[in-house]
Amino acid sequence: MKLNVHIGDYSRQVEVPDAKLAEAEGIFAKMDSDMDKGWQMSRSWVDNLDARQRCQVAADRLLTAIENENEAMTMLMAGYILKTMPGIQGIYISVDGDMNQTEIEMG
Repeated sequence: MKLNVHIGDYSRQVEVPDAKLAEAEGIFAKMDSDMDKGWQMSRSWVDNLDARQRCQVAADRLLTAIENENEAMTMLMAGYILKTMPGIQGIYISVDGDMNQTEIEMG
């Protein structure tokens, strides 16, 4: 599966093999369990995150992974986004410090 990632003027496609998605199911379940308790999304606390908000949280982590050149985490967060939002084409990650501004492009 492929996810087009856009960060300002920077764009790249992250390809996540199906085998990697299957391997990461336990990690994805832990992420969901953590987010089920609520999450601080920039300046707001959100009790019940929907799929879009969960992807915005993962995109924030994806941004950090890309900045740190951590390919394993980049693939993991892209995989979580692909799993959580079936049919997603791309994600436009906000760099202004507000993860609520991250936009999702569906195909």
